[in-house]
Amino acid sequence: MAFDPNLDKQLFSETKEFETTRITVSVQQYNEGEKKLQISRENRNQDGEWSFAKLGRMFKDEAEAVLPLIKKALEHM
Repeated sequence: MAFDPNLDKQLFSETKEFETTRITVSVQQYNEGEKKLQISRENRNQDGEWSFAKLGRMFKDEAEAVLPLIKKALEHM
């Protein structure tokens, strides 16, 4: 069965922006299935546009800023 974007719901999303990166914490649900936490990163390029990047590792200040967002997201799960 192929992925159908019409069945993908975003139940919560909040973003924390830093100098050259932003991290988004969201709760997703596909086809009324189990709710899942998603954490993603976007980096700003030299033109000021955002592009997707692997989350990978976080600096301490990023982790501290994202923790309250994770707690909020858990309330939607």
